[in-house]
Amino acid sequence: MTWFERSQPLLIIFSVLLGLGLSLIGDVATLSGHLITPLLMGMLYAAFLPILLRHLGGAFRNYRVTISSLAINFVWTPLLAWGLGVLFLRDAPDLRVGLLMLMVTPCTDWYLLFTGIAKGNVSLATALLPLNFILQMVLLPVYLALFAQAEVSLDFGVLVSKIAIVLLIPMGLALLSRYAIGRLKGPTWLHQKLPQVAMVQLLCLNLAIVAIFAAEGATVLQQPDLVLRLLLPIGLFFIINFLLSQLVGRAIKLAYSEVACLTCTTLARNSPVALAVAAAAFGDRPLIALTLVIGPLIELPIMALVAQVLLRSRSDYSKPSRLE
Repeated sequence: MTWFERSQPLLIIFSVLLGLGLSLIGDVATLSGHLITPLLMGMLYAAFLPILLRHLGGAFRNYRVTISSLAINFVWTPLLAWGLGVLFLRDAPDLRVGLLMLMVTPCTDWYLLFTGIAKGNVSLATALLPLNFILQMVLLPVYLALFAQAEVSLDFGVLVSKIAIVLLIPMGLALLSRYAIGRLKGPTWLHQKLPQVAMVQLLCLNLAIVAIFAAEGATVLQQPDLVLRLLLPIGLFFIINFLLSQLVGRAIKLAYSEVACLTCTTLARNSPVALAVAAAAFGDRPLIALTLVIGPLIELPIMALVAQVLLRSRSDYSKPSRLE
């Protein structure tokens, strides 16, 4: 990890505070609102650039982990997110939609880091990455139609078109860039530049957070309890899915490194992608986007703790893992 990546939780807090301060200055709120989507699309471009779809086949060589992770991420977790929203955010529809969007988008970058810290099967985690990426793009509008239709006014056709614009344009540009770079610089040049790509991604994300809070500072200042309201449902998500991944891993007799991979891919969430979609599709409902900014503040410390808990349980496993 670069210092920029290690400092991400603090940088997010700084970006939030900076945005709130800027929201008090004249026409900054109006200007900031126009910057959110371009910054998030720049962030997505940098996020998509390192993704290699050729890893996809590797996921199916370890079908037990793949099927388990897909079932937890794309069948169980949407139901859990809906239930937690009903229990804890019944009177806050925008927070419920934000929570749903956060929960149903599995991470496509950070979970590799935490899998590595926990001495998990990083090769298998890398193979799962493009599968998680493709499925969440396809299924996100479906989940919104199923679980959020009663909470927000939702035109499915408009939603799909906005998701396509905000996700497919950066992805298309990333694919073209990969091809051009491979032709001009060789196949290894981009891999050597991945730390700089990660820094651009995080810089765009933090600037987008500044813009979001600068544009919606008044809304936040009127509801200072947002973090506390989200802490319990998000915390319960991590506890429940952590225990579930451990139970599944033991039930199907996975090796430790496979259990660590399964745990990280079913816990870490892709808040930047969900945030980009929320900014494009629900620009008139800022609390949805704000929920997706608050999510990583809770998630990153928990994931660091999860990695250490996994390491402590490593001695309980002895079976070697496949695809390492």
